[in-house]
Amino acid sequence: MAIARRRIDLEEGRAALTAWRAAVGQEAGHEPGPVTPPSRTVMATAVRYSLEELTARAPGNSVEVRVPPFGVTQCVEGPRHTRGTPPNVIECDAATWLSMVTGRLAWSAAVDAGRVAASGLRADLSELLPLF
Repeated sequence: MAIARRRIDLEEGRAALTAWRAAVGQEAGHEPGPVTPPSRTVMATAVRYSLEELTARAPGNSVEVRVPPFGVTQCVEGPRHTRGTPPNVIECDAATWLSMVTGRLAWSAAVDAGRVAASGLRADLSELLPLF
């Protein structure tokens, strides 16, 4: 199976995740307080980097992960779909996605709270998250 080429530079991606963590008060040594919303550019880069990392760790085409409007990827080995909407789809907003990949929010808690839409038998990332 071919490995997808990364589009986000590793250092740029890590820097975006660090900036997102600092903006939401998750950075080590950061005192809890008012949350400063991260910039759209930081969010976009962090989401795209984390989607690329997910694909690198779980290559495949059986699950589609959507984080609109910033990115989408296919991952997890299994049956490949070729036309139309894939049978296993996961979708959530950027803040939820970044919270899950950094360990700030558990997969099960996000699903239970309705912050993640997951359909299909393979639409479960609990074994893969958090990534960082």
